[in-house]
Formats: sequence, C-alpha cells, structure tokens
Amino acid sequence: MVESQTSPFVTDLQAIRHRVLEHLEEGAFARDAAYTVATTLRLLNDALATEIVCVLRYTHHALSTAGLDSEAVKAEFGQHAREDQEHALRLSERIHTLGGQPDFHPRGLSSRDAHPSGADPHPGDRLRESLLAKRIAIETYRDLLRHFANHDRTTRRLLEDILQQEESHAHDMHAALVAHQRRCSRMN
Repeated sequence: MVESQTSPFVTDLQAIRHRVLEHLEEGAFARDAAYTVATTLRLLNDALATEIVCVLRYTHHALSTAGLDSEAVKAEFGQHAREDQEHALRLSERIHTLGGQPDFHPRGLSSRDAHPSGADPHPGDRLRESLLAKRIAIETYRDLLRHFANHDRTTRRLLEDILQQEESHAHDMHAALVAHQRRCSRMN
C-alpha cells in the first residue's frame, strides 16, 4: 500500500525540510540556542591538548622507564600512548567535521598537563602520576558529557567512547601500580 501525500510522516518530513532550508547557511549541523559551535570547538580543542600531553607523557615513560620489572610498565605506557593518540585523532576529526581547526600548537599543551612529569625515573612514581592524570581526565570527560548530553549526540558518543577507554586505562594503571608495589615489598 502506498501512503498518500497527506500522511503525518510526509507532513513532518516537509516541515523538517523547511527548517533545514532556513538554516542551510549554518553548514552541516543546526544547533539549538544553548549550544554554540565555538564553545564546542574550544572544549574539543582543550580535550585534544590533554590527549596530546598524555601521548607525550606515556611515550616518554615507555622509552625511559628503567629498573627491575620495568618491561611490563614500559609496555603499559606504550599501549596507552598509542590509544591516546587515537583519541587525539578522533577528536581532531570531530573538530574538523564541525568546521574548526584542531589546535596542535605547543603553547596550549603545558596548561593542559594535569600533572607535569618530574625527573623521577621510578616506575612506581610514574604509575602513580599517570593514575592521577587519568583520574583527572575521567572527571573532565564526565563534565564534557554533561555539557553535550542534550546538544550534540555525535560528540557525546565520541566522548563516551573515549571515557570508556580512559576508565580502562585508569584500571590498568591502578593494577600495574598495585603489582609494582607488591614486587617492591617482596624485595624489601
């Protein structure tokens, strides 16, 4: 059976088409009044800077961690660096999709470092530092999710995916820290 031109769906589709045509100059996405692309781009670029800092931190830790039982810690840092690089790429793609430019300039990175890396080469201290940074990242992503909850489902889903992996990273860091502390206590 073929629906007539007067069915509710066709009427709704025509109304949607009319609304879209009114806001076509806004680009691919129409926004509600409480949501601005400029704010979204700023928030996503802040998240991007955080991920870049994490990539740098974990790469440094993976390359420079030394000492007994350091290979497992180095592998953990290396894996997290690669996964955070993927987060950075996904955030960059979303920024680009929204018509913005991902900000890779170093000037903004130091302000996004939740816990600046010290010169301490001990794996336990690096794991503790990284767990702290992950916990801060988790809270930041939770705040972002609250902001995007009703405004941008695509960005919200992206952030949910990243948050899920950040929570997994925090769990991994905690488990590695506990294992490292046990090894150290057995040696003493």
